[in-house]
Amino acid sequence: METVEHLLKAFDRNRPVLLVDADEVLLRFVERLERYFLSQNFELRLTSFQLSGNTYHKGSGDLAQPNQVQKLIAGFFEACVDDVDPVPGAAEGLAELSEHFQIAVLSNVPKNCRERREKSLAALDLGYPVIANKGDKGPVVKRFDEAFDKLTVFVDDLPPQHTSVAEHSPESHRVHFVADTRLAKMIGKAPDAHVRLDRWQDVTPHLIDLLKD
Repeated sequence: METVEHLLKAFDRNRPVLLVDADEVLLRFVERLERYFLSQNFELRLTSFQLSGNTYHKGSGDLAQPNQVQKLIAGFFEACVDDVDPVPGAAEGLAELSEHFQIAVLSNVPKNCRERREKSLAALDLGYPVIANKGDKGPVVKRFDEAFDKLTVFVDDLPPQHTSVAEHSPESHRVHFVADTRLAKMIGKAPDAHVRLDRWQDVTPHLIDLLKD
């Protein structure tokens, strides 16, 4: 099992580190989640940038309660964590970036699903170590930032995670990335991100140029 401690020892302190989220960065999470919800007789209506408050029972039309949504998401990971399509360009982008960065996937996937997620990513040519995080990601990014002499880059779709990372690791470079075009239209750049880029064709040259400065 990959852990932060293992990667801190395995990575070269003299090379930059790239920590990327999985859902809506490497994987088309929302599209697959919608299909799973429908199979459970629930419907996801994308009217705002959140899951709770946008999930409805198909039969009654009633709004799902937060605890129901949590159970649905837990069920989704158990059933579908290794059955999610990749974001276009992700594999090619990270393959190019791996020549410049040490890469790990920092995902809030349940710990019992970590190995399945890592294997499924590898099958999509995204074979990078997966860290199963819980909650705010700032403390984990801070550990990498403090352990290595070069730049640490963080890529995530959720603004609160950028706030967390900015608080704990202000020297990191933060890229706000939202793959789903419907969600991307609902939200602007995260205030605590340095840049908003929603295509790997744009992220890859941006990060390579960043190392030239």
